[in-house]
Amino acid sequence: MILKAEQIASELEKPINPRDPLVITPRPRLNALEQSGAASVDIRLGCWFLVCRQTRIGLLDVYDNPTDVPNESKLTKSYYVPYGEKFVLYPKSFVLGVTLEWIRLPANRAAYVVGRSSWGRHGLIIATATGVHPGFTGCLTLELSNVGEIPVTVKPGTTVCQLFIHQVDGGNPDVVDRSNFIGRRKPTLGAIELDETARALARKEL
Repeated sequence: MILKAEQIASELEKPINPRDPLVITPRPRLNALEQSGAASVDIRLGCWFLVCRQTRIGLLDVYDNPTDVPNESKLTKSYYVPYGEKFVLYPKSFVLGVTLEWIRLPANRAAYVVGRSSWGRHGLIIATATGVHPGFTGCLTLELSNVGEIPVTVKPGTTVCQLFIHQVDGGNPDVVDRSNFIGRRKPTLGAIELDETARALARKEL
């Protein structure tokens, strides 16, 4: 079940379980959220961006020599853009951004992120890996792609996406998301993890 905006506002103001609350900081304006009639909460763009160093690697191959894949510091460069300043995404460019909001999901809530359609119709696609698991805590990394034909300017603090929150039946606070993305305040590239089945199939062993 997707939570309506007024239910989100209610849980932000008075958590169902004070020991395992839903938190969004800075907190949205609850009156406006309650009256929006939506089934989501708007999320803003933060100040940090991660840009790929295109000349540093000719091919990303995690199958044959996964240990040879360069680490994040060699693949990317981090930029801080102050409020009021702009960041330009050129056509066919791809960068990682981060949400302004720090988000905490309780054990009985999951979420997904969807870019605002108004930006999408102008070529800016936001958030391609959208799932947020119960127990997540931190700022969300956003994938920003300009698939249009003209450069697009964005500024920190702009509402660029929406968070849809779901009810999760039988949530257990002791069994929640423990991924490497927990607690992050900056965008992160992360590693591509292959399970044993994928590795075996890649080696033609199954």
